[in-house]
Amino acid sequence: MFDRLKKEHIVAEDGFNRWKVPPASIAIHLCIGSVYAWSIFNPPLIKQFGVVAAAPEDWSLSSVVWIFSVAIVFLGLAAAFGGKWLEEVGPRMVGVVAAFCWGGGFIIGGFGIMTHQLWLLYLGYGVIGGCGLGLGYVSPVSTLIRWFPDRRGMATGMAIMGFGGGAMIATPIKEYLLGLFYKAPEYLGPEGSVALITEGGKRLAEVNGQMVEVVIAGAKQVAAAPVALQEGIYVVGTGNTGAAGTFFTLGIVYLVVMIIAAFSYRVPREGWRPAGWTPPTADAASRKMITHNNVHIDQALKTPQFYLLWIVLCFNVTAGIGVIGVAKTMMTEIFGTTLPLIVNSAFAATYVFMISVFNMVGRFFWASTSDFIGRKNTYHCFFVLGIILYLSIPFAAEQVSVNPAVTWLVMFYAATMIIFTMYGGGFATIPAYLADIFGTKYVGGIHGRLLTAWSTAGVLGPLAITQLRNMSLNNAITDLAAKVDPSAFAEKFGAGVDQLDQLVAAKTVTVARLMEIAPAGTVDPTPSLYNTTMYAMAGLLVIALIANSLVKPVHDKHHMEAGADGTSPVPEGAEPAKA
Repeated sequence: MFDRLKKEHIVAEDGFNRWKVPPASIAIHLCIGSVYAWSIFNPPLIKQFGVVAAAPEDWSLSSVVWIFSVAIVFLGLAAAFGGKWLEEVGPRMVGVVAAFCWGGGFIIGGFGIMTHQLWLLYLGYGVIGGCGLGLGYVSPVSTLIRWFPDRRGMATGMAIMGFGGGAMIATPIKEYLLGLFYKAPEYLGPEGSVALITEGGKRLAEVNGQMVEVVIAGAKQVAAAPVALQEGIYVVGTGNTGAAGTFFTLGIVYLVVMIIAAFSYRVPREGWRPAGWTPPTADAASRKMITHNNVHIDQALKTPQFYLLWIVLCFNVTAGIGVIGVAKTMMTEIFGTTLPLIVNSAFAATYVFMISVFNMVGRFFWASTSDFIGRKNTYHCFFVLGIILYLSIPFAAEQVSVNPAVTWLVMFYAATMIIFTMYGGGFATIPAYLADIFGTKYVGGIHGRLLTAWSTAGVLGPLAITQLRNMSLNNAITDLAAKVDPSAFAEKFGAGVDQLDQLVAAKTVTVARLMEIAPAGTVDPTPSLYNTTMYAMAGLLVIALIANSLVKPVHDKHHMEAGADGTSPVPEGAEPAKA
């Protein structure tokens, strides 16, 4: 049965409409793109027993958030190791396996939630689901490039746009399902109406002659519930957050949708070309650095071009994560205090939504643009424009501190949104860039191995952000403390400036509290806390710009012989790219 899934059995007949393939690719990417909406699951997972509030036996947030990171790491690993297998068996086989991994990962994770076994969540969603992410991500790439040799960037942009938009669709669906399966726990009454005792840190109440564990839900917890609840005391273990039911439902839906999409895959016969299209001439191909030769997947790792493009992708993603990871926080800290009437919670929520929109649109826009200006020039645009935009963010932050004008908010908003388009555009353009450099035969496998740059950036980006911001925060507090009158400091915090480190570690001393006793005219350093981070991200783009500038056509010695291993000979009128 599985042999029928191999690529030799899915070669399309002449006259097949190639536009039937992109919807299947987009469908798979919309399914796996829901990984970006993982944060929706964090609140219910940390109160599985308490439901309305966390109970002592519930998982901690720190133990849950790493599930997403594990999934992203295994995405890169699966893409790297599964890419070569993709070239051997074809996209349908890989797509079916991806469906079972991604859908099955949700189902295994659902059992982990039901039995309260955290390791099953890590295994199901993180490891197995992460493998499904990687295989599902790379499965359409080489297929679309072969179907659209005339518009490689547009083709891959369409599919990878789906990955960027997956969270937009998944977020309301997940919230709806969580509400649908939600069951409020047994309500005992408002706080104070029930006698409570504490044993071993747990709150207990007597119900029908038995002592049961309870939690107390305040206004904040009640407001966060998907159904109308009252403040007060609830019995632990009598409700349901709906997380397990949501996991089971999504697992089945994703499994079905992805299998249907995978069975819609077709590959063109060897030597197929779109009607009326001829490959670019040698001069035209040379200008856009498009090769007519193929490089074997293992040989690609022996070329400097692979590692230069690895740096290009890694640093572009790292810099993008550098803004995405702190975008909402930056918006509220920089403009929430200077323009409070505009930048409120509703504004911040809309800003986060627009991040997803521009991330998704940028994937299609930049990838399509690369068909006309070339991939190398497209990445030049990313890096030159990106350096300017990253440097503009500290400028806007400093200016709004002195002059709280809407102009600086508009400048910040526009700069970050353009950055988000280039973050998504980098993902969508890189497959076509690889096809131009290494040929189309093994581009899926080469792309999979290059995605290890994404896994690296997923660790490097957040680490750099947190370290640089903490450094800026500590420097800002030290500078402010030096300006404050020592007696005022001691009166405010009950200790001298010589104990500043201990007070900061205990979160007793903060920038906001120091500003309360700072001399008149002292500028609040909060809007500038991200300056160092933005300068560092701009520096990474400078390195990526240099790496991109060094990318040249692959030397002839790395090319496969014309006609060997199923490759096509050099098209008539074209010449091999020269080193």
